[in-house]
Formats: sequence, C-alpha cells, structure tokens
Amino acid sequence: MAVTRTFSIIKPDATKRNLTGKINAKLEDAGLRIVAQKRIHMTKAQAEKFYEVHAARPFYGELTDFMSSAPVVVQVLEGEDAVAKNREVMGATNPAEAAEGTIRKEFALSIGENSVHGSDSEENAAIEIAYFFSGTEIVG
Repeated sequence: MAVTRTFSIIKPDATKRNLTGKINAKLEDAGLRIVAQKRIHMTKAQAEKFYEVHAARPFYGELTDFMSSAPVVVQVLEGEDAVAKNREVMGATNPAEAAEGTIRKEFALSIGENSVHGSDSEENAAIEIAYFFSGTEIVG
C-alpha cells in the first residue's frame, strides 16, 4: 500500500466539547499523521459550497447550518491508504452502528452531530484538501 493523503474535519459538536486532542490522538494512534491543520469558522456560503454535492438532499440546509454554527478543525492526514484508514477510525455515520473504539462510537451525539467528516475517495480528498489548504500549508 502507498502513503496517501485524505481530508478530515472535526465538526462543531466536537470542537464545542473540546475533543480536538482526543480525536487527534485516535487518528495518530491509527497510524495517520496530521500534516496540516487549522481551526476555522466556516461561513454559511463556505459550507454550502463545500457540501454542494448534497444540495438536492433534504438534510443539506441543516448540514450547512450546523457546519457554520461554530468553529471546526480542518486537517490533512497522511498514511498508508489514508482514506480507508480514516474512514475505519471514524466509524459508521450512525454512532449506534459504529464499531467500538471508533471516533463516532465514542464521541458522536447523533447521526447529524457525528463529530467528524472524512473524504470518501482519493479524488474527493484532493478536492477537499484544495478547498481549505494551499500547497505551502501542507508540511509532511
């Protein structure tokens, strides 16, 4: 397997509860390296653009309201098969269905407030990384 990169967001429900360090520890313990990270407060317009792939879905408005409601931590993660590894560490979207020891099982409040976002493919990771980071901000 090759070393690749993926994109991650620690969502408002987790930053409000000061869980950034605990989530980062889980990511690092799983073999992922944080090569870029910043805390931002997304505007509604930024959230709408980032999640535009979901614009036709009924949860889009609620999602973009939530993601712009408080600060988030955006990150670039690097490691062996980073997309799959991050998705494994995050756990299922529904915390009730997430495996023990995953971020969502331990920290999510609900399906909507599920503490983290992670890219679902290397192609989307590249797009999502470029949305929030310039090349000079990624120092691996």
